[in-house]
Amino acid sequence: MINRREFLAARGRAAKALAGAGIALSKQERGNIEVADFGLGELDRTGLQIVVYVNNDRYCAKELVLFPRQTCPEHRHPNRNRRPGKRETFRCRAGMVCLYVEGPASPRPKARPPAAPDGAYTVFHEIILRPGDQYTLESGSLHWFQAGSAGAVVSEFSSPSDDAGDLFTDPRVKRASEVSE
Repeated sequence: MINRREFLAARGRAAKALAGAGIALSKQERGNIEVADFGLGELDRTGLQIVVYVNNDRYCAKELVLFPRQTCPEHRHPNRNRRPGKRETFRCRAGMVCLYVEGPASPRPKARPPAAPDGAYTVFHEIILRPGDQYTLESGSLHWFQAGSAGAVVSEFSSPSDDAGDLFTDPRVKRASEVSE
């Protein structure tokens, strides 16, 4: 859980990062920036800031903002309600993001997962994305990602997004954030 002050500060930092990447937001979009702490209460280490432009029954487009060394925990997008899981393409707009996917473990990864229970991070094949680089994840594939030391802005283009259906390998993770007063 995060408090209202932390939530508003994170929303402001995310808006500033997006503007710095040359991404213009409407007043409504700035006011709707989602701050996800994944229920862990350690937003600077584990979290994600999200702007959803569109998410309908055909496609989804989002901006993802990661603060320096902030991590989105390992998860996958499984098939749900007779629909295939989300297939997503990440395109780095600013900073650097270290994406970890299934495959042979990279010998000297640039990122380290935050402290978590055993089994919370299981894939270590590293893909480095810098501005202009992109990578597509097939539905159902395990992945996690972490920003470099300057943070990162990543555009996500995908099939429909059903965040409630995401499966995280860390049993402590809650997709919906709670904000206290």
